[in-house]
Amino acid sequence: MAVKLLSNSSGVKQNGNGFGYSGIRIADIISNGFFKVDRQWTVRYWNKAAEKLLGVASKNIVGKNIWDVFAGTLSKEFSASYRNKPLQDIPAHFEEYWPEMGSWFDVITYYFDDNLSVSFKGHSQSAHSKHADHPEQQLKVLNELYRFVTEVTNDCLWEWDLQNKEMFWIDGGHKRVFGYPIENTLVPQSFWEELLHPDDKERIWKKLGEVLAGHGDSWEIEYRFKKADGTYAYVQDRAHIFYDDKNSAASMIGATQDITARKSADIQLLEERLSKQREITEAVLNAHENERTAIGKELHDNLNQILGAAKLYIEMAKTDEEVRDMCLDRSSGYIMKVIEEIRKISKTLASPSVHLMGLIESIRNVIDDLVVVYPIRIEFHESGIVEKELEEKLQLDILRIVQEQLNNVIKHANATLAIIHLNRLENEITLVISDNGDGCDTSIEKFGVGLINIRSRAESNHGWVTIASRIGEGYLLKVILHPVVIPK
Repeated sequence: MAVKLLSNSSGVKQNGNGFGYSGIRIADIISNGFFKVDRQWTVRYWNKAAEKLLGVASKNIVGKNIWDVFAGTLSKEFSASYRNKPLQDIPAHFEEYWPEMGSWFDVITYYFDDNLSVSFKGHSQSAHSKHADHPEQQLKVLNELYRFVTEVTNDCLWEWDLQNKEMFWIDGGHKRVFGYPIENTLVPQSFWEELLHPDDKERIWKKLGEVLAGHGDSWEIEYRFKKADGTYAYVQDRAHIFYDDKNSAASMIGATQDITARKSADIQLLEERLSKQREITEAVLNAHENERTAIGKELHDNLNQILGAAKLYIEMAKTDEEVRDMCLDRSSGYIMKVIEEIRKISKTLASPSVHLMGLIESIRNVIDDLVVVYPIRIEFHESGIVEKELEEKLQLDILRIVQEQLNNVIKHANATLAIIHLNRLENEITLVISDNGDGCDTSIEKFGVGLINIRSRAESNHGWVTIASRIGEGYLLKVILHPVVIPK
């Protein structure tokens, strides 16, 4: 529920939840004078605190040369020291005694975009004109203000007067975090707007407009904010919103937090993920291209030669009756060999029908096909696997990982024994494939397409891959998968 401002003498509003902040402006409690001039010393902005401290109304000085307005009250020495200096050469911080005002002034300046912003306070300035005679009342109001701002954060605190379009930067946070030498000072809303990243402005105002239109009591947004050195920081604003008796948005109290480190880490992580995805995509495309090349070579160099020999024997059978039977037998054998080779190629390319055969039976078939052709013994042990509880995609991924790693073992390991362990414990599936082959040095071994594909399949199932191997001591691949639970 939105908080409304109520006028009462205590400065604290009472509601059903007890006491709360009444909306007394922080700028009325701790306020520096603030003005802005251009290169010609023409005043572009003059806040209310400056009106009170220097006795000149905004309407009587904005648009005029500040030296002309104060020509009769400033000393010649002061005018000579600062009037002819370039704005960027004005000291960032100095104290000056003004005899005509009977007071010392503490002055902070900031040069930005060909304008000089000046924040100042007089040493005789009261901490809070409205409550100066009531220290207990002042302390109570300050405590309520402190409670509200500390609920948000303790970084760069501010109060935003939405109706007068002014922002009060509190307690030097913007100086400490962003480098602006401004503290406890009212600055025009336009000054803050100039520091927003151009690509973020529209989104910021749209979000704020939506919150205010719905009479929300809080506002939160992330955007980019220009620092004093010209670079942009990623920031997060969080604020309470207060409404007046007419239910119009009056002010906000909030804080700006520098989240550049977090956003930079997020961006770096995203870039790493995209880079990894590009690597995987490239590896998959290369694998497909290599697969096509291998199939083309097999068809041309092997099957094409076998079919050519079969055709030759058939032609001989047509013309020579004495060797006809022998030629037909040999041509028939060659054709059967071609059929078997085509069956092997098709089986490698086609996705197994795990939904018909099942994951366990499919793995056993892969093992049976390999041990017939290659001089290797392959053991398979499984436990806790209930196939109907696993998605078909996950079953296919597991089968493809087994095929990929067994192919690696046969091609590169010179192993005589491979052992496969597949088990499930609660919502974690562990697949371990080990062999007694040559092994490798994992610190220098480059990962090939096969292992990249295995990693990709593991990550698509919220898992990961670990490897253990030494030269001459075999190789162990461990894959952890976390399946999606299928309701029974």
